[in-house]
This record gives sequence, C-alpha cells and structure tokens, in this order.
Amino acid sequence: MSIHPALTRPGGRSSRVLNAIYASVGELVGEGADKITFPVIAERAGINPTTLYRRWGDVAELLEEVAVAALTREGESAPDTGSLASDLGEWATIIVRDITRPERTRYLRAMVATRSGILTHCAVTDARREQASEMVRRAADRGETTPTVQQILDHIIAPLYYHVVFALQVDEDHARRLVDDVLTMAR
Repeated sequence: MSIHPALTRPGGRSSRVLNAIYASVGELVGEGADKITFPVIAERAGINPTTLYRRWGDVAELLEEVAVAALTREGESAPDTGSLASDLGEWATIIVRDITRPERTRYLRAMVATRSGILTHCAVTDARREQASEMVRRAADRGETTPTVQQILDHIIAPLYYHVVFALQVDEDHARRLVDDVLTMAR
C-alpha cells in the first residue's frame, strides 16, 4: 500500500477527492461489480481517470488501500483487559464482528480477487501485526507466557480472514477456539 500525503491531509479538495474515490470503490464493491476499473471508479467519483492512474499503480493497489481504510482504523489500539487471554479473545471477536459484515466481506473478496501474484507486504496484516505485538509486549511485561506474534497471525487472524474470503462458517465461538489454540502453543 502506498500512502499519498497529498491525498491524506485533512480537509480541502484533496480530502474531498479521496473521499469520493473511496466512496465510489465502496459502492462498486457493495454492488458486486464484475469489473472495477479506473475509468468506472473515476466516472462514479466525478473525477478524471488520470487522477487515479497518477496515484495508484493499478486497481489492486487502490482496492487494497480502500480495504485497509475500511478494515482497520488508524490509531485503533488492541484491547487492554489485563490478561493476554482476555485481550486476544476480545480482539478476535471484534475482528469477527467487523469482517463478517456484508460490506467488509465484499471488500475482502474483491481485494483477493484483484491479486495476481505473491505479495511481499499486506497493509491489513501489518496493522494486525502491530496490534498483536502490542498485546504480546504488554503480556510479557506482566510476566505472562506468550505465543509469538507470528503464531497469533497464523493461527487466529489468518483462519478468520480465510473463512470469510471463502464463505466458510465463522463466528465468535470459532474465534475463541482459535485463541484457546494459540494460547496452548505458548505453554
């Protein structure tokens, strides 16, 4: 994901343009559009397609940026309940409630559908890694035995997103079982 400072500053024309672009992408994904292209997005947003071509390498990059904005909240912190088990349980259920919302599910599936190669970086994963790192650090400071951040990503986050992308059953009970499994790895 690329961050475009000219587009992300608060207020002004750039902010209005970015909001229009994000809204257009969200509407197209929400409508289940078969083909999302820069010209289609631009028409919906009321902008010139060159604005999109200048700032994003391709539709996949823009979809990822919009998905990250939709699926994570800047400055969103991980739960801090006083124990890693409670933190992870609360965090996993918050994520499940969010990604199982129909509009979030569509974003995830659209983002995956636009990918054509192996990624070396995923902004959604980066945001979740930061949150998991924060919880593990706090737990370690309290003297708790902890799984690794990678174990949390591989055994809680990845299965949740996988289930949503492939339309498999996922709910809060499933999320809690994943948390129990990863905590067992720390023992």
